[in-house]
Parts: sequence; C-alpha cells; structure tokens
Amino acid sequence: MQKILIVLLLLYSNNYAKSNTELAGDILTLLIPSIGLGATLYTEDRNSSIEFLKAYGSTALVTHILKNTVKKQRPNNANSYTSFPSGHTSSAFSGASFIHRKYGIEYALPAYIGAIYTGYSRVKAEKHYTIDVIAGALVGIGFSWYFTSPYKNLQVIPTIGNNNYGIKVDYQW
Repeated sequence: MQKILIVLLLLYSNNYAKSNTELAGDILTLLIPSIGLGATLYTEDRNSSIEFLKAYGSTALVTHILKNTVKKQRPNNANSYTSFPSGHTSSAFSGASFIHRKYGIEYALPAYIGAIYTGYSRVKAEKHYTIDVIAGALVGIGFSWYFTSPYKNLQVIPTIGNNNYGIKVDYQW
C-alpha cells in the first residue's frame, strides 16, 4: 500500500500543472489494469496472469501501431500526431474488460466507470477527439475479451446475427 501511495504522489508532483481531471485520468489509466493484474497475482492464478499480459500487451502494441500508422494530429494543435487511438483509454478499458471477463460485471463496474472517466479526461484535456477515445476503448475491450477466459464456469455472451439479437449462456460442468 505504501508503494502505491508513493507512486501516486510522484505522479501528482510530476503533473502538478495539469488539471485534476487530466491527472485523475493519468492515474486511472495505470491503476485499473494494475488492479486486474493484481487480482491474478493475489489468487495465484498463473494462467490468468498470462491471459492478462497477452490482452494488455496486444492492446498496447496495436494502439502504438495505429498511432504511428494513422498519424492524426491532436485537437490541442500540439505538434504531435499520435491522437488516434487514445492509449490512456485503451489501457483503462483493457483493465476494466479483463476484470469483467475474468471475475464478472459486479467487480468490473467501478473499473468501467474509471475507464469512462479516463476517456472523458482525455477529451476534456484536448488530447483526443471523441472518436479516438471510442477506438481506444474498442481496442482494449476487444483484446481482453479475446484472450481472457472466465474465472468461473459460467459465461454470458451477447449475440448478434441476421435479424436476431440475444444472449448466449454457457456453463461448463
């Protein structure tokens, strides 16, 4: 706990000039995935730790590749062409979606609220356009759902097909 407080204090001192909203987004972008990984370490579930690292690593890699391929200028007219997609948002949503997929929505709701706030903070700070944040969220969610298997044997999966919508419930004995 003391190490977390030290890290948060360092982040705060390094970002003193930033608004509280932007600073909170900066903290949440690392805190949410750290909680997801921390849960796997706490439960000593090596396979879940590997799933997290695959999902988070893929999210970071694809986000970085897209930023350097698309080269979209940031809305604050900074001399930076790394607006699309939002890395902060992809990181936060990767962590929130991992928690959701692995442990259930009841544990993920606070993480999703934090991830949404992270995206909001990036738009408010004029670091990203809304579409950049949405794309970052989709990258993070997509890789977490792809690489992560549920901790319990129950899966509830939304389905969409030609002229039909539903929910698939799968339970393994």
